[in-house]
Formats: sequence, C-alpha cells, structure tokens
Amino acid sequence: MKDRIVQRALQLGFDACRVTSATRPESGPHLQSWLDAGQHGDMLYLARNADKRFDPQKVLPGARSIITLAASYHAAPPQSDSPAPSGRVARYARYADYHDVLAPALKNLTDYVDQEGDTPRRSLWYVDTGPVLERDLAQRAGLGFIGKHTNLISRRLGNWFFIAEILTTVELNPDPPEKNRCGSCTRCITACPTEAILAPFHLDARRCISYLTIELKGSIPEPLRRPIGDRIYGCDDCLEVCPWNRFAREGRLMREQTRHDLVEPNLLELLALDEEGFRERFRGTPMRRTQRRGLLRNVAVALGNVGTDAARPALEKATHDKEPLVADHAQWALKEIKDRLGPSVA
Repeated sequence: MKDRIVQRALQLGFDACRVTSATRPESGPHLQSWLDAGQHGDMLYLARNADKRFDPQKVLPGARSIITLAASYHAAPPQSDSPAPSGRVARYARYADYHDVLAPALKNLTDYVDQEGDTPRRSLWYVDTGPVLERDLAQRAGLGFIGKHTNLISRRLGNWFFIAEILTTVELNPDPPEKNRCGSCTRCITACPTEAILAPFHLDARRCISYLTIELKGSIPEPLRRPIGDRIYGCDDCLEVCPWNRFAREGRLMREQTRHDLVEPNLLELLALDEEGFRERFRGTPMRRTQRRGLLRNVAVALGNVGTDAARPALEKATHDKEPLVADHAQWALKEIKDRLGPSVA
C-alpha cells in the first residue's frame, strides 16, 4: 500500500513523499527549552499547543504512521531594472497562498489513504497548520535534514520547498531517516543580517527578520530596523546561501501560481494602499497575514533604509496614518532618510 500512496502523491504533483512512524519526535525537550527561554516571541500558539507537538497521539489518537510530503517553490531569482524603490518578498510568498494551493491535493491523497483497504482508518492532513513538529518528522522520514539555520534541507530540492503531512491510523513501513549533511559549513549563520542564529541549530525568533516582518504585530525594535534593509515580508538570506540549492528544481504544484506583482513591488505604491486596496492586492496570498498595518509598517522601514528624496512626501503623509504603528515607523523612516541624504531640497 505504501508504494501506491507514494505513486499517488507524485501523480498529484508533490515532489517527494516519505513515511515515518507516529512516535514522539526526539526534539521535544529542545522545543520546551526554547519556549521556556521565550525565544518564540509573540508566537504564543507554539506554547499553547506544545503538548500536542510532543506527541502525535494527542493530535490523532491511534495514529500509526505519518506521511510527509514536499512541494517545491523554487524559481529563478528576478533581475531588477526598475528605478523605483522596491521591496523584497520571501520567495514562498510570491505565489498564491500555498495553504490553498496544496489543500486539494492533500485532501485527495488523504481520502485515498482512508479508502484503500478493508479495515476502517482515519487520517488528518496539515500544511503548516497543525500542532506537529513537521521538520523533525520530515527528517525522520528521510524527506530532508534540519540545517544549522533550523530549516529543512533536501538533497534533491535544496531549501525551496513546502512541507505537508498526513497523520494516519494505517501502519506503513517507515523510510530511513536522513542524516545531517551540513558538515563544517556555516554560511547561513554568517549570512543572517540580525544574527538571529545564535549557534548551529539554535534560532532566536525574536531577532529573525521573518518573525519581525510577519509574526510580530507591534513595533519593530529600532536596533533591528536597519538590518531589515528592503525586506518587507520575510527573509531568505540564510536559505539562499546554502550550497544544497544547486540541486533545487522547479516544482509542479506551485509552477502556475506565481504572483508576478509580488516579485519586486513598488514601495511607494504599497505605502499608498488603503484597507480596500490592501485586501484587493493581497487577497489569496500569504501576505494578507500581516494585515495593512503590518505591511505598511514594514514598507516604511524599508523606505527608511533604501528610499530616496522622492519618498519623503509619501512618508510625510504616512506620519498621519490612522494606524499609530504605521505613523510611528514612517516618522522613523523620515529621520533615517534625513540622516542619510540630508534635509529635503524641496
């Protein structure tokens, strides 16, 4: 049955499919220590569901196996020739929302698992939404290995892929785990603009640009604003430098879902968005997660770092935004531009 499931997964467009048992992941104590140190920041849901993350049986009683899946979102990096200040968006967010894209294939595969055979069975699927330690389970299934940047790396897909999983009461033969293959490489640690990777395999999320621009709902700490540069949603720096990316290849499920308008968006256009404009622009994309106030906060920081004199009028207007969070970061950006370029010539 396992071979049929794998074949079905590949037919549905997934780029890899591996299986592990539904026993406890070994990294539970490490996660607990990380949570106790408060390094998850405002991501309180991680602590709230910690007991389930430590034990798949609390997610699906009677679970025997976990099917892990990979869907590549690799694409060639864009070449910019625009004179306007633009923002950088993490690669995974330059598509339609992967939760929506992967859901039909995951549901199809889950139904297939439940309908095969004569004995009753139950399965649950997740794509970055369930209380499971998916990277740990994926490594145990041989889908990839957790790198020193704490993300999963595949020898066939590099760093550019989504993970999904199906917990099932069906017992399937587990695949052998993948061993760590980072060796002495520390490129990801060196590349981090905010030094969020405190040591190999140890990330302080509170310093991570992905956390600061997506998960953090309040003000970005001032010492961390300059290192953000022109990034307005997420950060790929630790992923981009990984040498395993030489094996990355384009995936099938995400190929037709590219949002070209999110590759290098114009910062001044984004700063002018009202609520309706934000909803229209980012409907069906991961970037809706930040809401308008969060995105415009990030845009203001980016303009403070890379904006020219032409950005001052838009930032001046933003200092009167109805959202104090946006207004505060716009004021900071104006000061940064003044310090960098001098008083306005207008």
